[in-house]
Amino acid sequence: MKRIQSSIFAAAVCALALASPSARAHGGEAEKAPHGGQLREAGIFHFELVVAKDGTEAKESPVVVFVTDRVGAKLSTVGASATATILAGKTKVSANLVPDGENRMKGAAKYASTPDMKVVLSVTLAGKAAEQARFTPLAAAKVAQPEHKH
Repeated sequence: MKRIQSSIFAAAVCALALASPSARAHGGEAEKAPHGGQLREAGIFHFELVVAKDGTEAKESPVVVFVTDRVGAKLSTVGASATATILAGKTKVSANLVPDGENRMKGAAKYASTPDMKVVLSVTLAGKAAEQARFTPLAAAKVAQPEHKH
């Protein structure tokens, strides 16, 4: 009887976790990003990071972040500040982002667009606490190729 109760409890916990809004693709893996970037949830915000995808040589390239709430409504970036720390290969660079449009922040840095690129984003919206999100914006480029049998 105890085993059945434990199984029912475990099933209920799993069902609740899958039904909760925070469990549904808020890591950005399954959601389609409106601007072709990668989505991440940070606190009550969603950040979409868009980086250059055009080469493995380090060059000055844009870094853009779009800010929305959990349901996709645009949030103003007026008075906001942000920093993107980019790790690509053995290189680490930072980009300061400034408001650039209704819900957008933009900056630039010299980086290589490599599949192993990681970005740590810190955003402080006016009157709000800083929020951080971690991205692997080009990870999809690492799709495994099928093995060929000889």
